[in-house]
Amino acid sequence: MTACAGGRGSSPVGYTSKDAIPFIVRVSPVPASAIVLFAHGARDPSWAEPFRRIVARLRLKHPGTRVELAFLEMMQPTLASAIGGLAAENIGRVTVVPLFLAQGGHLKEDLPRLLDDIRRHHPSLRIDVTTAIGDSEVLTNAIADWAFAQHLARSG
Repeated sequence: MTACAGGRGSSPVGYTSKDAIPFIVRVSPVPASAIVLFAHGARDPSWAEPFRRIVARLRLKHPGTRVELAFLEMMQPTLASAIGGLAAENIGRVTVVPLFLAQGGHLKEDLPRLLDDIRRHHPSLRIDVTTAIGDSEVLTNAIADWAFAQHLARSG
């Protein structure tokens, strides 16, 4: 297929299709990427509602980015299941965002062990992990501001 400057079906003056030089352009596709929000999990299904709202907001604001929610325990999908599903869909890069306020045993011990196992099963998948949300000064400042606003709203 050749493109002509003069518009569809036209050709520049003195140019014919026999003057065209065929060539092939190979484009290496950028692997699709995804965000996996990783939360603890609970027995009560309503516990996950705030996290589902975060997923919905991300999907709405960034429709070209795949966003999933995964859990450490008691809820589905697990981190391994969520990432395995993404790998099966040829997602090439995943950013795991731990929705934990502090760096406790789950993030220091459980998460690295889970990720080692996932990486063994999906060696071509790039998996990045952010710090816990509690390590974000923006978030902790927002929580502090919200807490003070709540206090003021209740002080008569």
